[in-house]
Amino acid sequence: MKKILTSLALVGLVAVGTAAFAAEEAHNAAAPTHFPINEPKELSWSFAGPFGTYDRAQLQRGLKVYKEVCSACHSMNLVAFRSLADLGYSEAQIKAFAAEYTIHDGPNDAGDMFDRPGKPSDHFPAPFPNEEAAAAANGGAAPPDMSLLAKARGVERGFPRFIFDIFTQYAQGGPDYIHSLLTGYDEKPPEGMVIPEGTHFNPFFMSGVSLKMPKPISDGQVTYDDGSPQTVDQYARDVSAFLMWAAEPHLEDRKKTGFRVMVFLLLFGALVYMTKRKVWADVAH
Repeated sequence: MKKILTSLALVGLVAVGTAAFAAEEAHNAAAPTHFPINEPKELSWSFAGPFGTYDRAQLQRGLKVYKEVCSACHSMNLVAFRSLADLGYSEAQIKAFAAEYTIHDGPNDAGDMFDRPGKPSDHFPAPFPNEEAAAAANGGAAPPDMSLLAKARGVERGFPRFIFDIFTQYAQGGPDYIHSLLTGYDEKPPEGMVIPEGTHFNPFFMSGVSLKMPKPISDGQVTYDDGSPQTVDQYARDVSAFLMWAAEPHLEDRKKTGFRVMVFLLLFGALVYMTKRKVWADVAH
């Protein structure tokens, strides 16, 4: 009898161990081996390519999305209000826009800090007094500053695509990533994948299986005055373009300068070649 019970116990232990091993194997099979799980979708941007330019109307819509949605959590410390002139705003419009913000300034002559309306020379104020306060208000993860986000975020492109990128001047990795992230919240995680409590799955997130930021925007949340679609996809396109401008406001000038340099080098090379032919024309070889 004792031998029978011992045998049954061993069989039970083996069954439990086998089940645990199978569960672990299933979890490992479902767990991703790379991030992001899905690569960002490549979109057509007005500023793409060697002759690309910013769409001012799109940048203005993107600014509105940032102001009404993103600025509640994300700072943009490196962007001054006066730089909005590049988006097509007049000086009076920029002054009125800056005055909508409250700037904590000082000290004054009495040595006290004070609040005042914003001026064109001010930068976009941060929504939190410091990084610790930002982290405490967002589940322990401080939202990143958005000033250079479109240049700092970009999934690496493997061979041979990065070779072609040299010739196509692909530099839209950041906007592609931001757009995909903002529109990827409705996708479901693979079966068996464990999502930590208090986080949100997004297959385009580049740093893990999930992130602290919940879905930030929904259809109809921001009202456009120009009749553009008020959808998450359009909001994501517009704010991604705006963040690209914030990260590289002189992109158009850089491309113009690069084109002029290439034309100069071609002409200079042609002149050098013709000079060489002229100098060595009468020399016997």
